[in-house]
Amino acid sequence: MLYAFISQDRPGTLDKRLSARPSHVERLEALQNQGRLILAGPHPAIDSEDPGAAGFTGSLVVAEFDSLEEARQWADVDPYVSAGVYERIDVKPFKKVLP
Repeated sequence: MLYAFISQDRPGTLDKRLSARPSHVERLEALQNQGRLILAGPHPAIDSEDPGAAGFTGSLVVAEFDSLEEARQWADVDPYVSAGVYERIDVKPFKKVLP
């Protein structure tokens, strides 16, 4: 089943985010290589593709897992969690309708 990971960044953690990004992206690439990643990306803090020092407010990932528990376990060990970037991650079942 698909699950949406809706994360919220702690304020003032852009440096931590940038430092942990390579490890975070590596995990997403592993899901992509397994054919389980639907989409992933950050929420810019301002209306811009490159928010610069304004940074990001969180992220959205949609990926396939066998269960909600497995999806939550995957989220709990994200490098952004370990680095103190994410304040919280909501994991919800997701039903893709379009496209």
